Amino acid sequence: MLAKVHSLGIFGIDAFPVEVEVSATRSQLPRATIVGLPDASVKESIDRVQAALRNNGYNLPSLATTINLAPADRRKEGPAFELPIALGLLAATDTVQFQDHRRYAVVGELALDGRVRRVKGALAMSIRARREELDGLVVPLDNAREAAVVTGLDVIPVNHLLEAVGFLAGEKELKPVRPEDAPAGALEPAYEVDFAEVQGQQHVKRALEVAAAGAHNVLMIGPPGSGKSMLAQRLCTVLPPLTTGESLETTRVYSVCGLLDSQMSLMHTRPFRSPHHTVSHAGLVGGGTHPKPGEVSLAHHGVLFLDELPEFNRSALEALRQPIENGEITIARAQMTVTYPARFMLVAAMNPCPCGHFTDPRRQCRCSPRQIENYRHRISGPLLDRIDIHVDVPPVEYRDLASSRGGERSAAVRERVVTSRRRQLGRFEGTGVFTNAQMRHRHVKKWCRPDEDGQLLLRQAMEALGLSARAYDKILKVARTIADLEGRDAIQSHHISEAVNYRTLDRQLE
Repeated sequence: MLAKVHSLGIFGIDAFPVEVEVSATRSQLPRATIVGLPDASVKESIDRVQAALRNNGYNLPSLATTINLAPADRRKEGPAFELPIALGLLAATDTVQFQDHRRYAVVGELALDGRVRRVKGALAMSIRARREELDGLVVPLDNAREAAVVTGLDVIPVNHLLEAVGFLAGEKELKPVRPEDAPAGALEPAYEVDFAEVQGQQHVKRALEVAAAGAHNVLMIGPPGSGKSMLAQRLCTVLPPLTTGESLETTRVYSVCGLLDSQMSLMHTRPFRSPHHTVSHAGLVGGGTHPKPGEVSLAHHGVLFLDELPEFNRSALEALRQPIENGEITIARAQMTVTYPARFMLVAAMNPCPCGHFTDPRRQCRCSPRQIENYRHRISGPLLDRIDIHVDVPPVEYRDLASSRGGERSAAVRERVVTSRRRQLGRFEGTGVFTNAQMRHRHVKKWCRPDEDGQLLLRQAMEALGLSARAYDKILKVARTIADLEGRDAIQSHHISEAVNYRTLDRQLE
């Protein structure tokens, strides 16, 4: 007999419909074959499914079974098909009479005792199930809150094979999950750190506020112990709250990677990712035989912090150029090409020299000029070209460390950043640009015209400091953000002056 069960597979961060077809006939030579381009984990599923059925009292007759996962031209990965395969076997052998099981898609991994374990990508599967106009989605209990974010779809949580069988046979009533915290608008962030905890470094805090306001990438240069990592970890706290759309996109990435907590429906805070400098190329930008998201995608709509920037693998750093430019990363393999979202703020930190003490007045640097030059040139010009703000981070003075006065809280800074972002959204409406950092040259010419004194100062800076043409647009973009923070339409000379001070490496390396 032939039975069919709807299910869903994952490709990239999107789901696609899979029809699990089970054909079972009595045979003295029992066998089970899974076809439809399954990977190794899917091929192993039949052994787990048969053990789970036996351990729950379903003693199936001797069968020759063929299980087809359609469409046959798309690769199927992971254990999410085990529950629908088990239901298909029960239906194909007339062991259980299901009612309207075709109205539901089913996903879930089976333990040998019949428990249903969580799967990856439940949010993407829920979105696709609604698009396919199915009535509902049967998911593991641990995936229920995540999948229930999608409205207009009944998400049925099951914790055991017998629960799924009873529900689809009409013998057991299971209520759809309705999470109380289903979002209706922007999500309020909650962070454990705050800008007020950073003592001193007022000019660096100001630079990070400007970076947050315009979504500018930033590079901090300073000796060890000057607070670069501490500052970077608090940048997310001054960024605007995630919108519902941004939260959905970010949550989908974490969902397909299996990184969501079972009690979480949507991510409420912007991600902060800080990979070690020994991270591989695939670990940073994504990849592998069957491509998976990398750190750049896990930082989507958040911050990617690269400490000790010159120590990272050169090829991995060069691969950052595409996502920084386009907000996505494309991974090409012989059998497939996958595109993952990767719109993040890059925050990088580096020492001024190999020993780290070139700019430290209290410790002597032992590096030769050649060593310093070689160290800094580990960062290529094209990558440096995509970083708008370079800021020096000096050692913290004792009086700042000993001071009992706290700094400005993140909430106050975030309020100014949000106001600035709103000005930018109004300015760029209908252009496909959302922040000052995303402006192309034509946008810079239109919206970044300084006043007469500002033009004179910019010309003097270009000539006196030997700044490059690439630095010209960067200075104007940052100056536009500084003006937005002040609520001004015109870019004035003091905006240009501050922006010029954020081009440390251009002054030293040009």
